[in-house]
Amino acid sequence: MYGALVIGLAASLLFTRLIFYPIVIYFVDRKGLRRYPAMSFLAGVTNIPYMIQSARGTRSKRLSELHKKQPVLRVGPNSLSYGDARAIKDIYGHSTKCIKDDMYDLLSGSHFNLADVIDKKEHQRKRKILSSAYALKNLEDWEFKVIDKVTKMCNQFDQRCSTTKESSLNADANVIDWRAWSNFFTMDAIADIGLNFPLGFLEQGDDITISESLDGTTRLVSYRECLHSQITAQSHLVWSYGWYSSLVKWSRRLPTRYRKLFSVGEGFDGIVIHQVRKRLRQYQKGEKLDDFFQALMEAKDGSPNHLPFGEIVAEISIMLNAGSLSTAVAINNVMYMLLKHPDVLARLRDEVDAVADNDEVSIAYDKVKDLPYLRACLDESLRILPPTPFNLPRKTPSEGCEILGQWVPGSTTVSMSSYVAHRDPNVFPDPEVFRPERWLGEAGKQLQPYFITFSAGARGCIGRNISYLEQTTIIASIIHRYDLALANPEAPQASYEHLNMNPGPLPVRVRLRGGK
Repeated sequence: MYGALVIGLAASLLFTRLIFYPIVIYFVDRKGLRRYPAMSFLAGVTNIPYMIQSARGTRSKRLSELHKKQPVLRVGPNSLSYGDARAIKDIYGHSTKCIKDDMYDLLSGSHFNLADVIDKKEHQRKRKILSSAYALKNLEDWEFKVIDKVTKMCNQFDQRCSTTKESSLNADANVIDWRAWSNFFTMDAIADIGLNFPLGFLEQGDDITISESLDGTTRLVSYRECLHSQITAQSHLVWSYGWYSSLVKWSRRLPTRYRKLFSVGEGFDGIVIHQVRKRLRQYQKGEKLDDFFQALMEAKDGSPNHLPFGEIVAEISIMLNAGSLSTAVAINNVMYMLLKHPDVLARLRDEVDAVADNDEVSIAYDKVKDLPYLRACLDESLRILPPTPFNLPRKTPSEGCEILGQWVPGSTTVSMSSYVAHRDPNVFPDPEVFRPERWLGEAGKQLQPYFITFSAGARGCIGRNISYLEQTTIIASIIHRYDLALANPEAPQASYEHLNMNPGPLPVRVRLRGGK
């Protein structure tokens, strides 16, 4: 009898918390959010529709379709999504009153990193420490590390591709997976820049590496599988907000897909721990190596920053995450777009050939960094296929603020997807058309305030310069040395969106150009 009462009481409380209470809040509508059209029938009552859309891997595409009709959408009980590019300044600009959303707190570890820290003063402290490490002068000093990875990648391609000008790009023997190799390149490059230790993926031809648990136990894991598994699980569940911790706890226990995703994802944390411990031992022995880690540990004058181990791990984690993932997606995407538009590729190749030596394998950054059409191709690809397309959520201040000329109550989540912003036809006419020329000259400069691939304002991506260095060098070098063609030109490349866009394999036929 008592058991039945307990079960009945539990069911009643669960019904009240999950269904009755949210419905009451929706109709009471203290914030006046019901005036905004919802992305689906239940979006004003629960975050579940947004979570379902996230799990489908097409969240930003769906929002883009909806925003063609509505400049503002209610995507959750306390969340608004914007489709008018003019909202960028209000939400992300330097003068915005909005702060990082609670989502970043939920996804942070024991210590915040620069990307997820919410407190503005703490962000300023971190940015001050890290700004010298990410400064363009430092990166150009580390250019040789990127050039070395380009050379290693070309060595691998040389072994796999046809060697005569007469050979056909239709030959089956010269197919490589551009998506995988471009990722091996970025993972090796960021590990060398950051920790003075390339992971060796370009030599191996795979991404198997060491993961270390806190007790020192090690195992071999796939870098990409671990990273994407972790992000996939987080991207589905984090939008539950107050329920997130409980969902993670139970999903690790129950025989669901998420148990496997989180279990595999733990391997990425182990990769970070292994690399940090190894590099920290070198630092403690007095070795002063020319890398990001050294700049993280000490100020310019050599005085120590006295960072706790957890904060070091947090900063190296986001570096190995974003520094390998987003740039790899960008490199994949621009090659895909160039191969889909051979006239653009031909014009770009002429520009690169004009400054590169005929037998040059890895083209120096100085030669190509100011090529206008190369930068236009990169930016147009980043516009139409941003590597991080999801709505970077912000929260209005407690007193509220104005966005797009309308007052939004305090502590409301507001956001704008770069995928959506870059398709505002009022800013980018024919937004689905790949047209690098739109970025040239004065007209291109006027588009920059609406280009948010790297976010905007004080919270803009600090790794922007690293990404451009890698993208510019690898794309220029590869198209100068090789003829390339899509192995399946009629088939679109598959992709799945979690917090980043995760493209599938990209089979590309490669042939050495004549005289190389």
